[in-house]
Amino acid sequence: LVAAKRKSVGWAVGAGALIGVSCWLRANAMLLAFFWGAAIFIFVESTWRRRAFLAASVVCAALLVFAPIVLRNAITFHAFVPTGLGAGTNLLEGIGETERGAKEFGAAANDREVIEHERAALNASQVPGFDLYYPDGIQRDRARTRAALSIIAHHPFWYAGTVVRRMASVLKYAGEPNGIYGSAGINVTSRKCLALQSQGRVISFLVNVLGMLQSVLRYILLPLMLVGIYLAVRQDWRCSGLILTTIFYYLVVGSLIHTHIRYGLPMQALLTIFAAVVLTKLAEAVRRRISLRETLRAGR
Repeated sequence: LVAAKRKSVGWAVGAGALIGVSCWLRANAMLLAFFWGAAIFIFVESTWRRRAFLAASVVCAALLVFAPIVLRNAITFHAFVPTGLGAGTNLLEGIGETERGAKEFGAAANDREVIEHERAALNASQVPGFDLYYPDGIQRDRARTRAALSIIAHHPFWYAGTVVRRMASVLKYAGEPNGIYGSAGINVTSRKCLALQSQGRVISFLVNVLGMLQSVLRYILLPLMLVGIYLAVRQDWRCSGLILTTIFYYLVVGSLIHTHIRYGLPMQALLTIFAAVVLTKLAEAVRRRISLRETLRAGR
C-alpha cells in the first residue's frame, strides 16, 4: 500500500523482498508477488511506464530473494523445485478430502493415507524410513500432481464446485464447527482457558465476557466484512483493490488445493479491516447525530 501510495520503487522492492523472505519459511505466498505486481499495474494512478516499473520491482525483488533456494535445490536434487515439495500432495489431498474424491477416485485425504497408498503401490513395506518424501520425494510428488491433474481434467465442473464450496467454508465463522477450513467452533471460557486457581477472579470474568463477545461476533462478522468491502470500494476503489488482491489470492488460489484454517489467516486479518470500516462509519454517524442534537439544543 505504501509503495502504491507513494509510487516508490524502494517500497515496492521491500514489499517483494518480504514475500521472498516468507518463502524461505513456507511457500504459500510464492505466487503472491505476481498478483501484487498485477494489482499495482491496475490500481496505481500513474503513467503506464511507472506502473510497470513498480510491478516489476515487486516481482523481481521476490524472485531474487528466494532464488538461492531454487538454485540450491537445483544443485542438490538436479531438479527444478522452487521452494520445496508439497504442491502435488496438497492438490491430491484437496481431492481426497471430498467424499467423491476418496470413494470414486481413490485419492488420499491426508499425509498418512498418502504414505500408506504409496507404500502399497510401490511394494515398499520393507523400505526403512519410508515417508511422504523419502525415498524419491521429488518424483513421487510430481506423480501426485499428475494424478490430481488427471482427475481434474476429467471432472472439471465437479472440481470447480469443490473449490467454490471450499471457499465458502473458509469464510464460515458460525454454526457447526468445521475444524479443517473455517470456524473451529471454539469460544473462550474461564473453565477452558484458565487454571483452577484463577477461577472466580477478575480475569475469569473478563475471559467469560470475551467469550460472549466472540459468540456474537461469529454471526455478524461476515456481514460486516461484505458491507465494509462495498463501502470501501465506493470510497477508494484503488486502495481497496490492492487489499482485495491479497484476499483474492488466499481465498481463490488457496482453495484450489488442500487448505486449512491457518493458511488463510492473512486473508482473515485483511477482511477484518473491512469490517472495521462499517463500525467506523456507524461511529461517525452516531457522533454526527449527537453533535446535531447538541447544536439544536444550544440554538434554543
